[in-house]
Amino acid sequence: MTELVIRALDERDAPVFDDHADPLGHGETHRLTRFRPDWKRVALRDGRVVARAAWWGGPDDPEPLFVNWFDVAEGEEEAGAELLRSAPWRAELEITLPGGWRDVPELRSAAETRFAAARAAGYTLMVERLIYRWTPDCGLPERPGRLVFGPEPDDAFFFDALRRIHSVTLDVHSQRAKKEGGLDRAAQEELDFFRWCPSPREWWQVAHTPQGEFVGIHIPAHNPSGPCIGFIGVVPEQRGHGYAYDLLTECTHFLSERGAEFIGGATDQGNFPMAAHFARAGHPVVRERVHFELKRAVAGTDEGVVSAG
Repeated sequence: MTELVIRALDERDAPVFDDHADPLGHGETHRLTRFRPDWKRVALRDGRVVARAAWWGGPDDPEPLFVNWFDVAEGEEEAGAELLRSAPWRAELEITLPGGWRDVPELRSAAETRFAAARAAGYTLMVERLIYRWTPDCGLPERPGRLVFGPEPDDAFFFDALRRIHSVTLDVHSQRAKKEGGLDRAAQEELDFFRWCPSPREWWQVAHTPQGEFVGIHIPAHNPSGPCIGFIGVVPEQRGHGYAYDLLTECTHFLSERGAEFIGGATDQGNFPMAAHFARAGHPVVRERVHFELKRAVAGTDEGVVSAG
């Protein structure tokens, strides 16, 4: 086998990145995503692209936040692994897949090739997520009318609410933050994300019952790719009433009333209650996303293996 060449790209040779067939259709998936040319890298064999990756971050971020695009040709798993290992950034890896990819042999094979390369580079499975995209054609869900919504100017109020919400959570990223730094870390990461989004601070919303009992928060947001459901959270003492659906419905209306032509959203596949709320509110699943993180493997276990069965 001929020698592998790993190359970083710049604006002059950025088109090299497109010289690779992709059965998973990342080109369409990332149609609205803006990648920096110097955050793209390719692995070449005989001048042909056999693996490629694009790191992504916000327009003002000094370093990328995660790997957002990762393709590997069949049989070139080690090339893909070396592409990740040799990069100057150590970031979470996201592999975006079409819905139902396990049921289509070609898509399943392409996904498993990427998974194998990621594991060889030292990544382990973190979580699988459902990706949603609401459009006006989906119709607006009817507001249940059970809660009263409004702004709250005090960041300390949101910080306390987030600590309470994350004290019991199904979200794997939040669970990791709690494990690494406690509830303060989990709450601060959320606040940092809200601040990072280019949407106005005034959009942050709190919800109460008509009797004045605090229920939770929802964050209508714009990330760099467009409008999205930034956050939905109910405090533990108010759970069991389905209020997350009310928050999601209000968040959808809020963004639609401000001209959103689509609304992105996501939840962990294991968060069955939230997935049910998205379905009820008319937000269709358009893709799936597998998240990998860099950490030491545990000997004698199958940690980090995505099951295709």
